[in-house]
Amino acid sequence: MIPAKKQKMAEENAVFNFEYCVPTRVVFGRGSIDRVSELIPKGARVLLLYGGGSIKRNGIYDRIKRQVTPVAEFGGIEANPDHETCLRAMELARKEKTDFLLAVGGGSVVDAAKYIAAGAAWTKSDNPFDILTEWGLSKHDPKFEPDEKKMAIGAVLTLPATGTEMNAGSVISWRAKHLKLPFNHPSCFPMWSVLDPETTYSLPKKQIANGIADAFVHVIEQYMPHFEMGLVQDEQSEAVMRSLVHVAPTALADSPPSYKARADFFWATTQALNGLVGLGVPQCWATHMIGHEITAYYGLDHGVTLAIVLPQLMRKLKPQRGAKFARMAERVFGVAPGSCPDMAEKCIEHIEEFFHSIGIKTKLSEYGCDASHLEEIAAKFEGRTLGPEKHIGRAEVLEILHKCM
Repeated sequence: MIPAKKQKMAEENAVFNFEYCVPTRVVFGRGSIDRVSELIPKGARVLLLYGGGSIKRNGIYDRIKRQVTPVAEFGGIEANPDHETCLRAMELARKEKTDFLLAVGGGSVVDAAKYIAAGAAWTKSDNPFDILTEWGLSKHDPKFEPDEKKMAIGAVLTLPATGTEMNAGSVISWRAKHLKLPFNHPSCFPMWSVLDPETTYSLPKKQIANGIADAFVHVIEQYMPHFEMGLVQDEQSEAVMRSLVHVAPTALADSPPSYKARADFFWATTQALNGLVGLGVPQCWATHMIGHEITAYYGLDHGVTLAIVLPQLMRKLKPQRGAKFARMAERVFGVAPGSCPDMAEKCIEHIEEFFHSIGIKTKLSEYGCDASHLEEIAAKFEGRTLGPEKHIGRAEVLEILHKCM
């Protein structure tokens, strides 16, 4: 029989109430890219969105065009999609009266599609960028709820990383103002997403490595803020992280690419941020918030910034989160319990080694960055607090950034 006091403590540490609904239809597997025509609603006025043109070089563009005749196309969406680029796409969507966005490319193209869909129908203020401030806090004021005429979205994902293909979130940059902000709204789920592992075969190793790092950190952001709270959530998180560590070497191989490894990699990145592992538990996202600012000021890849920030943030959080990091060392990296005096530090060292093994450096200076913008970045956190215990403010962010050098 469990003593009353322990029973009460266990109940207090139980998962929070939650609702879970992912309306996105996932079409996964070899050849699924050739099913796009059957997925688009009949009679839809399609605006085709894509990035810098890689889909034209690798043949994906031609495969899409054999199935779909869009009323308009918009290319040139950047990695870390820019607000001003998206504004031009919004205007084109209005002009052509499109009602369906077909996003073909990496997570940035899908993120842009969510913003373009919401922004093209935005009537709540003069600037669609207000979407990021009003929806980015997950405190949705009714006067800023989306217009019902918002376009639907279909995604053909060619770069696994962000999980945006199966969630309602997006991250948009405004480079001219050194801003990079997330937003999230239930209206922004894609109607469907095609995940064909063979579309990854032409990816450079750098992009695959960034995708692995991004997904790995997604899981940690949802895993580290709680301890012995959600049994299933912990086990699922550890399984996804182990899978990414295990599959990384084979997923990075390209002579020839392994379909099985790319399929496992693809599904792990989707599972990392489709909401499942974070249900009913506290989440952190401090690594992402700091990483976004580094991208905004230094232009580094998103996955790179996460690999730089995470180890130093974890060291700052060791006094509060050490037990969880020790569990991760055992469950994810196979460190025998009690085999070293500081299991939490051993976990952090394994994470750094993992990032190095996939070709990602973990110091700003290794990418030619100096300390010129650290104060500006830290100033962005004036009056804000990050971390599971909400004790990481401006001074702590600056300290972390200096250790990232």
